[in-house]
Amino acid sequence: MDITRIFLAIASILAGLSVAAGAFASHALREKLTERSLLIFETAARYQMYHALALLIVALLLTHYQTTPASVIASGVAFIVGIVLFSGSLYALSFTGVKWLGAITPLGGVAFLVGWGCLAVAAVSNFKF
Repeated sequence: MDITRIFLAIASILAGLSVAAGAFASHALREKLTERSLLIFETAARYQMYHALALLIVALLLTHYQTTPASVIASGVAFIVGIVLFSGSLYALSFTGVKWLGAITPLGGVAFLVGWGCLAVAAVSNFKF
């Protein structure tokens, strides 16, 4: 299986899980979490969806390149790492209230920024579509 198909599969799974998380928050968690924890959970789901869609774009871009640019692959990996660290830490924080989990969240944010930066590098590089 090539990296394009892997990214497409992961993007689809993460986007679907984001929809499920949003529905879960709206229906099952509304009475169980504090308002603050619910906002944290919803932020995690929202950023997961944004970056699952970004990963989908990466997969689609890879189908149009004549050669596979490392910067585009790096961006896809960074988006996956960002979702795991950013959204994962926020999900865990919302359920547990363990505050040190919030220290992991910025690492996920940095991974998101790296992903967007890698896409920018691919856009201005000499790769031909």
